[in-house]
Amino acid sequence: MSAATTTPARSVPLRRASRRAIPYLLLTPAATVVLVVLGYPMLRQFVMSFQKFGLKQQFGAPPEWVGFDNYASILTDGYFWTVTAKSLAFCLWTAGWTMALAIAFALMMKAASAPVRTLMNAVLVIVWAMPLLATLTVWQWLVNKNFGLLNYVLAVLGFEEAAQTAWLAQSYWTFFLIASAIIMWASMPLATISIYAAMTQIDEALIEAAQIDGASYWQRLRYVVFPSVSPVIALIGVLQVIWDLRVFTQIYVLQQSGSISDETNLLGTYIYKVGISQGNYGVASALATIVLLITLAITSRYIHMLFTKGDPA
Repeated sequence: MSAATTTPARSVPLRRASRRAIPYLLLTPAATVVLVVLGYPMLRQFVMSFQKFGLKQQFGAPPEWVGFDNYASILTDGYFWTVTAKSLAFCLWTAGWTMALAIAFALMMKAASAPVRTLMNAVLVIVWAMPLLATLTVWQWLVNKNFGLLNYVLAVLGFEEAAQTAWLAQSYWTFFLIASAIIMWASMPLATISIYAAMTQIDEALIEAAQIDGASYWQRLRYVVFPSVSPVIALIGVLQVIWDLRVFTQIYVLQQSGSISDETNLLGTYIYKVGISQGNYGVASALATIVLLITLAITSRYIHMLFTKGDPA
């Protein structure tokens, strides 16, 4: 009698433990793939950052362990700090304007009629879905010094001197201006649609109550709309900073159309230049590790906001 009663009692915790283990078992294959695909290259990069690893090592020569020499050479190089400053300034400028324009477009979509809103949604999706290299090719045509639409419009408006500007080759200011515009143009669709989706979840009764109380349009935005969507804006903004800090393709492709690549390097293209072009993979790995640490510092804020349900406080 006692054996019959104790056996089911013992099996209950086992069944509960088995049920709790099922999600982890299902995640194991995907987690294993992620660890192999991402974990090994990251570990290899970290090890190489402490080695002298050049072209000889690519052909089988053993790497020389140099400790923190690669990091020391980077941190004492004035060019690194110049590139870092440009990268941070470019990132904050581009991400800031991307978010500001995305919020403005989301508000326009919220106020627009259903057909206009559908058209705006379609345009945003088309822009977001365009291949990046095709987009960059079109933008290079637009800003071409000889036959570009931008210079043609400036000439028509009477700005003859500005119409002779070689936007990608004249100075790094004009280069970064065009690069920033391209990145904002490609990044705005996702940010706009995400913010608009958050706005549609606001209880219309709150807005109507504020309107009845005499709140103006800007007061309703400040005290009702923005507090409701601020978690989404904060999360998208942090992600935008991370993406813009690690930008590579746009800068690299545009550099091929200009002649001032050293002045227009950001961290992504600087790592590429040191590693691939110069064959100094040890220093490039140290550079990549430093960028990774900066990204992790920003990502930690993002993870914190996720665990606090998007509360930026």
